[in-house]
Amino acid sequence: MRPYILKETNWKAIQQTKFDVAVLPWGATEAHNYHLPYGTDIIEAEEVAAEAARLAWEKGAKVIVLPCIPFGVNTGQFDVTLDINMNPSTQLAVLHDVVDTLNRQGIHKLVIFNSHGANHFNNAIRELGLKFPDMFLCVCTWFNAADQKQFFENKDDHAGEMETSVIMHLHPEWVLSLAEAGDGKAKRFTFKAMQEGWAWAERRWTSVTKDTGVGDPSKASAEKGKRFFEATTQKVSEFFVELAKTDRKDFYK
Repeated sequence: MRPYILKETNWKAIQQTKFDVAVLPWGATEAHNYHLPYGTDIIEAEEVAAEAARLAWEKGAKVIVLPCIPFGVNTGQFDVTLDINMNPSTQLAVLHDVVDTLNRQGIHKLVIFNSHGANHFNNAIRELGLKFPDMFLCVCTWFNAADQKQFFENKDDHAGEMETSVIMHLHPEWVLSLAEAGDGKAKRFTFKAMQEGWAWAERRWTSVTKDTGVGDPSKASAEKGKRFFEATTQKVSEFFVELAKTDRKDFYK
């Protein structure tokens, strides 16, 4: 039993602990090229959050990791079989009920631990922060914590070198041979404004990529994944500790 993982702990242990921070992993269920499992984002969210919480717990931070939400925003992938979409409005409703529960029970710091690029929680945080002023709500996108350029040769948008390496490290038994993987090549919008990043539209996934990947996985390795996982969880754990031990009145300086 890990006392910082809610699904593993029990009422006796919970009664004896005052938690400072709750962490809500939020993934997605979607195709990840040909070689990675549909649950890639869930696996990453759970494993990174758990290891970061372990490191934080060892430093005295009372962190509790909630069960992972397995569905994310997949509106652009509606025609990819079994990519399960959860609309942003549904995410807001789910998050509202989690925040309401924590607020009533005196756990006033929540980290939404995001593991999916199309999940955007800023507006939800603004809306819920107004309704629950005693709550501190933030989002942490784990794969941005460490600089990927220091670990990988190819930029990863979806199921590329980074994600493949991480899953190779965590669960190699769920990764097909890289010989089975697509090349992860993806088309871009033809509009200059979107190429430059100051205009945005959702991508129609099956028009962009033939294998559902966006990013070349060919240079991936378990060793790269291990180093990135360790660097990321260390950095995330430092944030958990800092958040747990900082009084609300000292959040700004």
